[in-house]
Amino acid sequence: MDLKLEVVVLPVSDVDRAKAFYEGLGFRMDVDYSGDRGFRVVHLTPPGSQCSILFGNGVTTAAPGSVQGLHLIVDDVVAARAELVERGADMSEVFHDAGGVFHHAGEEGRVSGPEPERESYGSFASFSDPDGNGWVLQEVTTRLPGR
Repeated sequence: MDLKLEVVVLPVSDVDRAKAFYEGLGFRMDVDYSGDRGFRVVHLTPPGSQCSILFGNGVTTAAPGSVQGLHLIVDDVVAARAELVERGADMSEVFHDAGGVFHHAGEEGRVSGPEPERESYGSFASFSDPDGNGWVLQEVTTRLPGR
């Protein structure tokens, strides 16, 4: 049986502001639907992704900005970071983790610059949307077996 992650719901405080932010980063607009009593669903997809994000009014009870650790996989973290900065994202510097396996939560264990050997899964950069939902770019050039 295949189980495919299709949509991640993001809690936001201002739907139009979030929509403008993500469209500015190059996310594709899929749906912007308004219904009765202020209900609204906005659905966007990151470039090249099979999984989308969804936010709006009446779609989640989670606190705005409470989603953390969403990963966007890129071939070149330095180039992807530069493009997102150009598009208006307030990005961290590129970093790798002192432990060498995966980044810690927050900024603990961050070492400036890409992973020294540029090994897959080892280099990162981060940013947040206007509400504080946290994203991480992760460089993957060679997938682990079975992925």
